[in-house]
Amino acid sequence: MSTTCSGVGPIRVGLISDTHGLLRPEAVAALQGCNFIVHGGDIGDAGILDALRAIAPLTVVRGNNDREAWASGIAETEFLQIGSVLVYAIHDLLQIDIDPDGAEVRVVVSGHSHKPQIKERGGVLYVNPGSAGPRRFKLPISVAELEVAGAKVTARIIELA
Repeated sequence: MSTTCSGVGPIRVGLISDTHGLLRPEAVAALQGCNFIVHGGDIGDAGILDALRAIAPLTVVRGNNDREAWASGIAETEFLQIGSVLVYAIHDLLQIDIDPDGAEVRVVVSGHSHKPQIKERGGVLYVNPGSAGPRRFKLPISVAELEVAGAKVTARIIELA
């Protein structure tokens, strides 16, 4: 378990993925004020992690393109406990190695596809913040945000200009 948080009031968790070495100022601005940040992999440069840690405590997973020495200590999956809400992060959702519902996971954060998406299945919220790095095809540049208030979790995609 990488991080645990409890507190009163809503907790904001910024979600970012697929930066591929580019941390856009718009992404930094969108993540300001978050209590935590989760990076869903394909980071591309260790400096991005330092910049995100300057905003909020960071949970990060290694993506399929994070092969350099600086990324060797980054796990492929991580858990983040926000009060009573358990968040599981993995880069490629097709590689999931747990039964989220059976593991009492409420939110699964992934990246890889560069397609922003929020889906709920079987009481588990699946969130892909999309890509915040270089544009791929005609997909939007985006991040996402979770708001956790007790056991209630809401998510939204934030498209960047």
